[in-house]
Amino acid sequence: MKFLEYTPLDSINDFLNHVDLGECTIKGNLEAYSCKHAGADRKLSRSLELEILDYLGQSSDSDPPSPAEYLLSRSSRKTLIFLVLTLSHMYPDYDFSAVQAHLFFKEEDWECFKQTFETFMSETAKKWTEANGSPLMESLYKAVDEVVKLSECEIYSYNPDSDGDPFWEKGAIWSFNFFFYNRKLKRVVSFRCCCLSNLLEDGFLAIELHDEEEGVFEDMDI
Repeated sequence: MKFLEYTPLDSINDFLNHVDLGECTIKGNLEAYSCKHAGADRKLSRSLELEILDYLGQSSDSDPPSPAEYLLSRSSRKTLIFLVLTLSHMYPDYDFSAVQAHLFFKEEDWECFKQTFETFMSETAKKWTEANGSPLMESLYKAVDEVVKLSECEIYSYNPDSDGDPFWEKGAIWSFNFFFYNRKLKRVVSFRCCCLSNLLEDGFLAIELHDEEEGVFEDMDI
């Protein structure tokens, strides 16, 4: 995998790096990668493949024995491995399991992504329009489309549990993660956004929790 630099993504990344909405801050990031193996990718790819095959209890040449395991057919395994390799490049200090990651990836469509975006990013989109005079969704579509041709993409959401989520940050209220994978171009664009509480950063939340704890102890006989 190789990180790809695209100017259309830069302007959106600059904006989403820190969007202050008062009680919370939005942080987002778009990253583009080539799926061609580089460095240790080949070794890691093979390791992930063996992990999956071991999980399935079958050889790489045999057919998946059940409808559920068909999700990890040779083609699906290849897609999953590219997605996990992308995660590994985004977070090199985190050891991703292909089998576990498979449980957290879900194939989506553009409308699902758009609905998620509009649900969580409406106030952020208003700030973008005020600064740039164009809808954020429109700018995002054009930027990502230039890199991976969205009409040809498979779209995946990634929703790990909090214990195994390398994206999760202290004070996070919500986050979402999407991957746009073009099989023909062998490229992936990742898009991650999270909302961080400014109250925690300012210490207000800690004070509130402290006050609540004192109230509890006042009613207790010690």
